[in-house]
Parts: sequence; C-alpha cells; structure tokens
Amino acid sequence: MLKKRDVQDAPVLFELMSHPEVFPYVRHKAYSSDEFYFLTKQTIEAEENGELISRTIMDEYYNPIGTINLFDIENNGGFLATWIGQPYFGKGYNKLAKDAFFNEMFCHHPIDTIFIKIRRTNTRSLKAILKIPYVMHGNEVYDGVFAKINCDQEEPVYDLYVIKKETYFSHLESAKENEEAI
Repeated sequence: MLKKRDVQDAPVLFELMSHPEVFPYVRHKAYSSDEFYFLTKQTIEAEENGELISRTIMDEYYNPIGTINLFDIENNGGFLATWIGQPYFGKGYNKLAKDAFFNEMFCHHPIDTIFIKIRRTNTRSLKAILKIPYVMHGNEVYDGVFAKINCDQEEPVYDLYVIKKETYFSHLESAKENEEAI
C-alpha cells in the first residue's frame, strides 16, 4: 500500500533507512532524525511543485516501511528510487509497491517512461529488477541517459533499466488474457 509522504512518518522511516544494508543505497541520505524530517518536508514541497512524486510504502498494518519515488521528472519521464527497511526484505513488499506505483504513474500522471539506474554492485536491486517482466535493459537504447548517469565515472558504475507505459500496459493485458484462459 502507498500513501502520500507525511512528516509524521519521518522518525520510523529514518530508523529503517539508517540500517547498514539500506543506507548506502538511499538516494537522499539523512544523518539524523531532524535532517530526515527536513528532507521529508522538502520532498513534500517538491512534489507540490511538480518536481517529483514520492510515496510512503506501508505494510498491511499501515506501518511505514520505506519510500518509492520518481525523481528528475522531465519530458514525461523520471528516475525511480525505492528503498524498503531491512526487516521487510524478501517479503514481497517491493513488488507490491512497484505495481501500485507504476499503475499510479501511468494512469494518473503524464508519465510515459520510468528510468531505473542500479549500481552494478547492488546485487539485491539487480536481482529484483530482473523479476519485473516489462523492464528492458536501457544502456544501449537510451545511450545518452546511460552516459549521463555515469558521466562522473571512468568506467560505468550504473546500469540503466527502462519501463515504458505501453510495455507496462501490454504486459497487464497479456496477464489478464492468461488468467481468463485458465
């Protein structure tokens, strides 16, 4: 389940984000609860200005367990950034959050392309992205974006993955047809 970001969730999310298996992979790092609270307020304001879209990921008991965001929105596209607290790893929340978020982005916002950059050393995220059937590898197809995300590096540090609106809906339609055939 997803909900709009709320500063009331900041203390719980800060504790989850601070875990050593999560913190290195968070895009906007905070080193104190106060700093995380401030970043949350900035995120809410940036969304109101149309700069990004950010949601809190909730478990089945409505506890905040992570965030999912679309940053750097331009030309009807943006970059996905997701993190989930370590106690919730491997329980299916990542897939549920992404399904809900992609549906919101493609149905309720003028988003056509979602880019995902993944550090080549982040094996957890690399394994997760390969489980999504409508994701395509984007290093060659979007070579300009690939060069941009690796511009400060001697060798590429990130791989680029892409979700296109039409591919997403095509997958949903195919899955629906397969269910109806059963």
